This record gives sequence, C-alpha cells and structure tokens, in this order.
Amino acid sequence: MESVKMFQVSTLQALMLGYSRPVISVAELLSHGNTGLGTFEDVDGEMIALDGKCYRATENGSVVLAEEDKGVPFSAVCNMNEGRSFELGAFKNIDDLKNQLNLLIEEGFGLNSMHMVRIDGDFQLIDARSESPYKSMHVTLKDILGKTQKSFQFHDIKGTLVCVYFPDYMDGINAPGWHLHFLSEDKKYGGHVFEIVLKKGKGFLNKINSIELKLPDEPVFDTYSLKTASEKEIKAVEQGKG
Repeated sequence: MESVKMFQVSTLQALMLGYSRPVISVAELLSHGNTGLGTFEDVDGEMIALDGKCYRATENGSVVLAEEDKGVPFSAVCNMNEGRSFELGAFKNIDDLKNQLNLLIEEGFGLNSMHMVRIDGDFQLIDARSESPYKSMHVTLKDILGKTQKSFQFHDIKGTLVCVYFPDYMDGINAPGWHLHFLSEDKKYGGHVFEIVLKKGKGFLNKINSIELKLPDEPVFDTYSLKTASEKEIKAVEQGKG
C-alpha cells in the first residue's frame, strides 16, 4: 500500500482559542496535498481542497476558487490516491454514515491511524454552515462563529464529501472522530457539514500513518495556552449551529 502523509497547518486548539492569522498561503498548502479541509485567515469561510484545487465556501454557501496568496491558519490535507474504494447505499443521517466509516476503518485495523475519505454521491439533503471573516486576537472560535456563522441547506444535489478522521489520542491537534466538508459537483455550493441524507455514493479511503505539522512562526503564537479549549467547546463548534 502506498504511504500517505497528512500535512497539517497549526492545531485545532490554536484555532479554537482565536489564532486565525495566516501561517502559510493556499499555494504552499496545495504543494503538500490535493485533498482536505480547513479554513482561511480570520475564519473567512470553510475550505474544501479537492483534486489539487482549493475552494472557499462563503457565508451564504456559495463557493469560489481560493486565491493562491490567501492565508491559511488551519488545515489538514494529503495527497490522496485511489486507496480503498467502497459503495454506499442510502443513509438517513450523518451519524449512520460516520458509523459506517468507523466500521470500514476498524476492518482495516485503523482506529489509531488518521484517514482521509472522499465520497462522491447523490444527496437528498446537505445541511451545512460557513461564515464571514472576523479579525481578532484571542477571541475564541466559538465566539467568532456566534457572530458570523450562517447555516443553509442544499436539496437534491450531487457532490463530494471530504471526510477527515483523527483518533481520540490526537485531540487538540485536530478534532477526534470525523469532520466533513461538502463541495457540489458543479463547484458552486459547499460548507462544513452538520447533517446529510444520502441516496447513494462511492467512496475512497486512504489510511494515513504519518503527519507533518506546520506551526506558526510569529512570537504571538506563544501567547496562547493551547490546552484550555474543552471537549465540550470543540463539539459545540463542530456540531452546533450557534
């Protein structure tokens, strides 16, 4: 099996505590991976990296191609290969889909490894969110999203889910469990996914056994106490509609 490496910009704890300053550019990020997710400087929308291009879901769910020089404070990408393919039938909610993905990685003895999954599907519903930029220092992500986040739904739409899995022991580096972003087939709509209803789909799974972590260079990064964001706060940001 071909080895796949995760490349991550900064840590979830840093983003949770308000470090949303640029660490690298979109162009540099794409030199490390063709598939993944994240956000942009000042939390300016949701990131979907797919097929070597980087897209930004704006606050109303419309998608634009991200500029090469746009700053990235947090992201996780890899150079995804064909990996393990699998077919999916109908799923009525996101929890059922996550449980199925857990079974797939458990079959491959992968619960303690990272994974990147791509699912190309036909969806009855995508319930998602994105946000507008909020320039700040030491304002938590939960508080920022409370001011800027907007949720929206897409119905009867084809597109791709980019799904990242981190094991529990990596909590703080990234969110444990599954984190999903959506991009429509026509590249017009997308966002961070709360809920889905899937008609059918085809997935590709890569097991990842190494990670390169790019931390911010600037001294202000060292003013953040990076284990104070609680599991409850992380779940509120990941799952809550604020």
